[in-house]
Amino acid sequence: MTRKTPKKAALADVPQEASSPLEAAVSGRDSKTLEMVTEAVAKGDTLLAYQPVIALRPPHATAFYEGLIRVLDPTGRVIPAAEFIDAVEPTELGREIDCVSLDAGLKTLAQVPDVRLSINMSARSIGYRRWMKTLEKGLKRHPTVGERLILEITERSAIAMPEIVADFMTELQLMGIAFALDDFGAGYTAFRHFRDLYFDMVKIDGEFIRGVHSNTDNQVLVSALVGIARHFDMYTVAETVEDERDAAWLAQAGVDCVQGYLYGAATIRPPWIEALSAKKQA
Repeated sequence: MTRKTPKKAALADVPQEASSPLEAAVSGRDSKTLEMVTEAVAKGDTLLAYQPVIALRPPHATAFYEGLIRVLDPTGRVIPAAEFIDAVEPTELGREIDCVSLDAGLKTLAQVPDVRLSINMSARSIGYRRWMKTLEKGLKRHPTVGERLILEITERSAIAMPEIVADFMTELQLMGIAFALDDFGAGYTAFRHFRDLYFDMVKIDGEFIRGVHSNTDNQVLVSALVGIARHFDMYTVAETVEDERDAAWLAQAGVDCVQGYLYGAATIRPPWIEALSAKKQA
């Protein structure tokens, strides 16, 4: 602590102008990211990668898949959302990405009738007319796909506008659509709002999951989160599960499902892709 204090003091004495090259670099990077994603969306160079969510109870079947948006850069390289979502999420482009993700997810559900799929969206897209039109169009063509669609909204995003999110969820749940609270525990939920947000499931943030088998602090936190979810009749999913010992502890703690590299990375070639390709060729 005593060694860090002088460094903080020294930084405080640096003139504001000294940080401008860094700010310019960050701004320039974000600008290039926005340009790349904008071009990809305009060209239709987008796709979903699918990661399985596995039930911890026997026979340990796949409960559903999460569809994660990807874009292709000018060289054809597949770019995961983690590399651009922070830059695009507050912008109009973020709303377009949500529309593209939803459209791709609805098409997958229509093509693969035995698959359940979750798609990410920002609470900022609630009320975005194009997003709702995309949903209405997909449900009109295939009325039953809503029963297999899960919409994931991050905890921080949901709590920022709880009344709007609650009304939105109520409307769509009447259509059979389920909702997942993503990154549960990371956004410091205001529980006075949480009890009014009738999520069907919560996804416990990976920050608390990695190494949980040997971390007593995280064990207490995860147990508390599972208890809260159970009280509100919400299904639980543990994110970022990468160790069998963590999975064993989570099963003992009463977690319903797990998601992470231990069970499969996100892939653009899910198990059903070969069957769809053969069907198209036929």
